Amino acid sequence: MTNFGWASIARLGLVQACLGSIVVLTTSTLNRVMVVELALPALLPGLLVAFHYAVQITRPRMGHGSDVGGRRTPWIVGGMAVLGLGGVLASIATAWMASQRGPGIVLAVVAFGLIGLGVSASGTSLLVLLAKRVAPERRAAAATMVWLMMIVGFVVTASAAGQLLDPYSSTRLVQVTVAVAVAALCITLLAVYRLEGQAQTNTLTPASAPAAAKPGFREAFGQVWSEPEARRFTVFVFVSMLAYSAQDLILEPFAGTVFGFTPGQSTSLAGVQHGGVLAGMLLAAFAGTQFGGRQIGTLRGWMVGGCLASVVALLGLVIAGVSGPPWPLKSNVFALGVANGAFSIAAIASMMRLASEGREAREGTRMGLWGASQAIAFGFGGLLGAAGSDLTRRWIASSGTAYAVIFLLEALLFVAAAFLALRIATGHASGVIPAVAGRDRKYVDHRGPNLDMKEVM
Repeated sequence: MTNFGWASIARLGLVQACLGSIVVLTTSTLNRVMVVELALPALLPGLLVAFHYAVQITRPRMGHGSDVGGRRTPWIVGGMAVLGLGGVLASIATAWMASQRGPGIVLAVVAFGLIGLGVSASGTSLLVLLAKRVAPERRAAAATMVWLMMIVGFVVTASAAGQLLDPYSSTRLVQVTVAVAVAALCITLLAVYRLEGQAQTNTLTPASAPAAAKPGFREAFGQVWSEPEARRFTVFVFVSMLAYSAQDLILEPFAGTVFGFTPGQSTSLAGVQHGGVLAGMLLAAFAGTQFGGRQIGTLRGWMVGGCLASVVALLGLVIAGVSGPPWPLKSNVFALGVANGAFSIAAIASMMRLASEGREAREGTRMGLWGASQAIAFGFGGLLGAAGSDLTRRWIASSGTAYAVIFLLEALLFVAAAFLALRIATGHASGVIPAVAGRDRKYVDHRGPNLDMKEVM
């Protein structure tokens, strides 16, 4: 089994871009149509997006299915097909709401459920394929390339769809969505064609082994959850992504309420933050890629450092909430984006490394577990951040102080995430490592006395 070169990594990046192109239509464009053109409560698209995250609790089951089959390509393609179908149905449901609101909402629930299933199947298997076929020294850069291509998918689709949707009509909305879904599926088919190769035979479970050697999902999930490192990383992903996502729905209202930003200025502020995230990703990717046998820092170091830098940036926002102008808000938000981008890429690269450690043929189940943890955190984070800001503004007379309380709570979550990241082992010291005995590949446990097998975190 050969490692992927940059061309192969770019092909998987195309798949991620296709995935992002469909998702951005459903979470952004349809959101706007429901609220503006149809005058529906903003809570409706918010609940639909939260539901699509909730459905992603199926990620471990999807990963296990690809583990059993030994190939990830069918799950990537199948997931993209389901995602495309969900996107098309979501646009039809949105158009239907204009004349028959009740049936349209019911269809939208079904559609967003399919979107969650499609993202779970395709996204999980894509990450597993990257984890298994990318050399360790390239993982940070590979993760950055794939995520940047997903962002490109966001930008290109949003720009093209925006032009094609004017003047707006429900028919045009469905047509654009169908075109994006079909294009995404066709590009995915071309990108993965002969990329993975044949299924790899598990060296510890030969093809002639009895069927009992391939456990069911519950047993496989229990085996993964019994690995202390997998449990630690699951909790880290949840806490860090909860802190990461809680700011999404309150940063722009904070800028408008406390600093008097206009809608255009607050939108540009979001662009400043995303620019910072991009810079942080590139910084961590460059530092984590070996050039001439050297690299700057470790993945754990970048995770911890990124979380702590996020704490500092959020404390700056706390001061901004209390003092207001002339605090340099844009510079503060850019710094927050850099810190978030650095820790997130290091976390994804660590996820790719840890997926292949522990019991063999469980990579998909592990990746699915972490993907589900991330999805649940994102679903809760946005809702809790918005609800928390509403509650604190009711209890605290000063809006700036109320927002400062929420930013302080997010900073505390990042402190907790940094401590959790410190306990995630790096390199082969993380636990079960390969040891060569003749031609057989065996596994031995090199955990020291400080790593209790009963520990959850």
